[in-house]
Amino acid sequence: MRKGAREQVDTALKSYRHKRHFEETREPRGALPDRRESGALYVVQKHDARRLHYDFRLELEGVLLSWAVARGPSYDPKQKRLAIRTEDHPLEYGQFEGTIPKGNYGGGTVMLWDTGHWTPLGDPREGLEKGKLAFELHGKRLRGRWALVRLRPRPKDKKENWLLVKENDAFANSRADLLDSETTSIVSGREMDEISQIKGDADAKSGMPDLPDFVEPMLARLVDQPPRGRDWLFEIKYDGYRALIATDRKRIKIFTRSGEDWTRKFRPVAEAVAALKLPSVLLDSEIVVVEPSGRTNFAALAAALSGAKKPLSCFVFDLLSLEGEDWRIRPLAARKARLKKLLGTQEATASVQYSEVFEGDGVALLKAACAHELEGIMAKRADSPYRSGRHGDWLKIKCGHTQELVVIGFAGSERRRAFASLLMAVQEPDGLRYAGRVGSGFSEAVLEQLGRWRDNNLRQTPPCNVPAIWRRGVSWVKPELVAQVAFAGWTRDGLIRHGRFIGLREDKKATAVKREIPMKTNLDINLTHPERIVYPDLGVTKADVAAYIQAASPLMLPLVAGRFMTLVRCQNGTDKPCFFQRHLMPGFGKAWHSAEFSTKDGDRKSFIYFDEPEALLAAVQMGVLEFHIWGARRTAPEKPDRMVFDLDPDPSVAFDAVKAASFRMRDVLGALGLQSLPLLSGGKGIHVVVPLVPSHEWPMVKEFAAALAARLVADAPDQFIATMSKAKRKGKIFIDHFRNEVGATAIAPFSPRARPDAAVAWPVSWAELEKIETANAMSLRAAKAAIEKGANSWAGYDKLYRTLSVAAIKAISPSS
Repeated sequence: MRKGAREQVDTALKSYRHKRHFEETREPRGALPDRRESGALYVVQKHDARRLHYDFRLELEGVLLSWAVARGPSYDPKQKRLAIRTEDHPLEYGQFEGTIPKGNYGGGTVMLWDTGHWTPLGDPREGLEKGKLAFELHGKRLRGRWALVRLRPRPKDKKENWLLVKENDAFANSRADLLDSETTSIVSGREMDEISQIKGDADAKSGMPDLPDFVEPMLARLVDQPPRGRDWLFEIKYDGYRALIATDRKRIKIFTRSGEDWTRKFRPVAEAVAALKLPSVLLDSEIVVVEPSGRTNFAALAAALSGAKKPLSCFVFDLLSLEGEDWRIRPLAARKARLKKLLGTQEATASVQYSEVFEGDGVALLKAACAHELEGIMAKRADSPYRSGRHGDWLKIKCGHTQELVVIGFAGSERRRAFASLLMAVQEPDGLRYAGRVGSGFSEAVLEQLGRWRDNNLRQTPPCNVPAIWRRGVSWVKPELVAQVAFAGWTRDGLIRHGRFIGLREDKKATAVKREIPMKTNLDINLTHPERIVYPDLGVTKADVAAYIQAASPLMLPLVAGRFMTLVRCQNGTDKPCFFQRHLMPGFGKAWHSAEFSTKDGDRKSFIYFDEPEALLAAVQMGVLEFHIWGARRTAPEKPDRMVFDLDPDPSVAFDAVKAASFRMRDVLGALGLQSLPLLSGGKGIHVVVPLVPSHEWPMVKEFAAALAARLVADAPDQFIATMSKAKRKGKIFIDHFRNEVGATAIAPFSPRARPDAAVAWPVSWAELEKIETANAMSLRAAKAAIEKGANSWAGYDKLYRTLSVAAIKAISPSS
């Protein structure tokens, strides 16, 4: 930055600095940056001071121009929100989230509500002088064209009064009220009351900061290839144990990814970190064993944890807190820069190393990593905050196939060995599924170790269904041991090919082991007309739908894949005719399949299904907006594994009554030994979904569902109806139980709806349902943001499968 420009920024920040006591507040004083390329930061901070308001900030010439918007921004062009011009703020303020101590200027809680960049429409300085600043926002919550218009000053006005107005464009929407629906931080995911509990600097400076607490780590999604663009930073993917390291100069703790204290197991690393004499920090890292070739070796690490003399190393790649200050809300690039400075220059053989960052071509880096037989690379958004859970801001790309699997059996050996191979499984929504055998990679020490474990953990029967051809000579064991396996790929039947044992994973539980399916990146490759407006009222494009589906597919896949389904295609948007599709047509690509099924009238018809996530994106390309699924899996179409009750209200019925009905349904099901979950339909009603062990065929489940609905109607005939007659539904809730028969479908969880409001069929918990006000509460954009923050209210779905017991059937039968 030129000297004159530096002085200009310094002058602009005088008022800001004069009003604050930086020895008491965590707010940044404001450095003078040497270089700022983008010059286009945009921020909205929700600020609960004397009055709740929203601070609207636009970067211009080295500072953040600031306005206090009393009622917050609105997407409705008719809503002209008063915006009072305040002092310019430093650029670093765009990263601030926390509490300003009482007694200080602006005392109260500050949330980072939205962030992104802005594009001025015309000369911004000229606009400020003339009193109309027009611009386009590219935020995560606010988008499109906006304007700030200055009001004529009145004699008593001490500050400039402006109006913040949404221009009429594709993003304008008189019905959307983001201030009610978006109540969490865009970076940390916290509510205001959670942010208010963050310890401030004043508390931290009263003495040495405490040892930082464990934080659930941020996880990466597996993708098929590196993403493109300048927004990404790349790192080497290390083959080891994830470790979060907390230290306060004297004490040290090393946590596993699940929060267990493994300081003793990793004592050499703890001693190496202690020698660095770091201040109070929480670091994210990977603990490994490095071979002379420079590769990390998981098998050697497993051996080291079992007592072998192997030197441990630690690659540190993130900084979560420093001297009592939470760094998770800061961009990754800033965290990495501070971390590198904190660790300093280390010898190439040092036990603790900074994980270097690579910029540029991720494809070339992956190729080089694979050529050197490394595990793969990581791709991370440079501007991303650190958010616990799995998000699309961190991606992993592997050079080969590796996967954690659960050991379920030991196959015997004719030679003098403890065993010949291991039988493996993965967790599916309805329990363990056989995944094949692993017959190589065992050292003599490992054979002996596993043989001893087998002898102490035998059981009589296999923990899951295993084909008869693989059962002979097998000793079955408790499904508790997790192994990391390398293999050549998956067969069509979901078995690993040429599996090779790498090592045991003591940091993962068997219940958490699920098949990793790489997501497709770079969606625009095959997405034609991504700019096409699909939801005209909201300006939602085909690309927006594809981006949502990519985010939702890891959650959607276990609930939807492997089922026959009906699709709703709206090739020209929701304001044009849409049509249903149940059969395979040209253009859907290789990811979609069809299979024959005999209908109730004896005809054999083919229906579509998919197994891989690529199919969801291919469907978006073909204009699909809704996914409706069968209640049974394709492999056992006669035996349903879910039961659905659609509580469909007459328009005159309030949503609170629908919620009360769903809770009533939950309680009745619970009394019958069945667990259930609510699904916002995205329309007017609620689906109560009951996971079932697939033991009964459709006629029994259909009869049970009808009898249960009839029982509820008999108990409250003024509230419920269970027949399809629309004439009789006035003022009542229709309990639609007719979805529980072969060939019937129900909207899939996470599916968009082909309706003007771009609502999503959104899974919620029973606790969350109490606070929800409408069945279409979750829009497509809001759903994407929620998923990226880690939302997954049905994460425990696979634990709710119950058998439709004889006692339950008798209790609800018409004759009882």
